Amino acid sequence: MHAIRYETVGGPEVLQLVDLPLPEPTGAQVRVAVRAAGVNPADWKARQGSMGPQDLPRVAGFEIAGVVDAVGPDAPWRVGDQVIGWAQGGGYAEYALAERLAAKPAGLSFPDAVAVPVAANTAGGGLEVLAPESGETLLVNGASGAVGAMVVQLARAAGVEVIGTASAANQAVVARFGATPTTYGEGVVERVRALAPQGIDAVFDCAGHGFLDAAVVLRGGTGRIITIADPAAADKGVRFYSRTGGPALDVVEQVAQRVATGEFLLPGPARTYPLAEAAAAQRESETGHGLGKIVLVTS
Repeated sequence: MHAIRYETVGGPEVLQLVDLPLPEPTGAQVRVAVRAAGVNPADWKARQGSMGPQDLPRVAGFEIAGVVDAVGPDAPWRVGDQVIGWAQGGGYAEYALAERLAAKPAGLSFPDAVAVPVAANTAGGGLEVLAPESGETLLVNGASGAVGAMVVQLARAAGVEVIGTASAANQAVVARFGATPTTYGEGVVERVRALAPQGIDAVFDCAGHGFLDAAVVLRGGTGRIITIADPAAADKGVRFYSRTGGPALDVVEQVAQRVATGEFLLPGPARTYPLAEAAAAQRESETGHGLGKIVLVTS
């Protein structure tokens, strides 16, 4: 099978298209014929060597959507099931082993489906930490991005009022998700206060860019603020959130179903690359520009 592997950390040029043996599932594993692999910031950060020690060589990526091709003796899936989730041993490949999977709705394309697992899992977990209640007001920084879009829509579905920051060009996008939009940058504290004179009950920072100082001012302290994007969080007394203990597959499946029915919206159409062009896909991901998931497709 074809896969994208790197033998040393470095720039996108270290990604190589290689032929590897077909993996065989054991235990509760399944083998997934990958139709789409998500390109995430964690992928290129790992390739750069900034995510801690790793065994090399390594197949890149982890977020997949595809069809179960073979099953281990204890697997709860059947050959032919369409699934989304987390690959074991790398996802930028024609086939991948996996256990942490959710069902893919039949009406959702593979490139759209692979936009769900990481974003829904992060959004749902962060909202569990913040625990906004119906009628409270949540501020989401970076509301037009993959995670921010899911945060807004999950919160709105629970009756939470949401103010979402984004660039001037993406204000209408944020409004489509159900949030009250405003721009980030200088003057954001005053703009948010004008929109929420009753105050902000919680803040979910999905974008960073120095937003935490404004978040602390708006909250009057560091309570009920989390960030998934600002490494300076600890210095400011704010929690840097990353889910531990495995993904929340029920939330992933729920969000996928809502996207399939049109109840939830993705930020934009998938931006697809052939598997062999993984380096170009990661270069685009590193820019942080554009709406819609960057996806590698195998056929």
